[in-house]
Amino acid sequence: MLKKLYLILKAIKFEHTVFALPFAVISVFFAARSLPEPGLPAWSTLGWILLAMVSARSAAMGFNRIIDLPYDQANPRTQDRPVPRGQLSINAMRLFVICMSLIFIFATAQLNLLTLALSPVALLIILSYSYSKRFTVLTHLWLGLCLAMAPVGAWLAVTDRFDTFPLMLGAAVACWTAGFDIIYATQDVKFDRTQKLYSIPKSFGVPAALKISAALHLLTLLILICLIPLFNLGLFYLLGCLLISALLIYEHAIIKPDDLKKVNRAFFNVNAVVSLVLMTACLIDLFI
Repeated sequence: MLKKLYLILKAIKFEHTVFALPFAVISVFFAARSLPEPGLPAWSTLGWILLAMVSARSAAMGFNRIIDLPYDQANPRTQDRPVPRGQLSINAMRLFVICMSLIFIFATAQLNLLTLALSPVALLIILSYSYSKRFTVLTHLWLGLCLAMAPVGAWLAVTDRFDTFPLMLGAAVACWTAGFDIIYATQDVKFDRTQKLYSIPKSFGVPAALKISAALHLLTLLILICLIPLFNLGLFYLLGCLLISALLIYEHAIIKPDDLKKVNRAFFNVNAVVSLVLMTACLIDLFI
């Protein structure tokens, strides 16, 4: 069982949860500050939110591994994943997806009626992402929307209402995610063409795709900076934005249209740090 659990976590790239998780944490603490009686979020609320986010993301990734199995078996880059190699059965992944989906719904039910009512909508969006590359180049923005739901959903869980801050933070997350997903997709341009799959690198070429990615990351920074005057954010948040700017510049500097060897470093290493830097800057700014 432990070996199977390890293979499942490997198959869904559990470590990539770090991309969206910090944004949910940011939203929880800022939402608690916006309440009629500002303070810290209840630990139980924070726990249920994190469980909901992790289970939803796990369900989506497990579903993706099921739906994309024919492509993963044919793509040299993904053939060594546990499901294509036969280390994990499709039935095991189906059971995992069902369990994670039920845990997600149960976690939202512990928060409030709004999060429970919207949980099927959230599941529909994140699960249907797996089909998006079959019919639209906007697949990268679809993934961005999936991750953007983390701060929005966390805010709803605490306040039971929509607000400007989580929507703007969600927009920044969506642009940032779409930007680094475009970089990641440059690895599969030839494969996408043979399989008639859609992506921005496949449709517009790698040089243009990298420019679109850079534009999305520039938009991300602009949105983050716009949060400063709107929500009275201070020096530590500004320093966090400057550091994120440097990280994104570095990410694009190490990726060249004719040299994609460092895509994985740009995709995971840099962007994991981006989300953690913003969370740290926001929490320090909030408390100091």
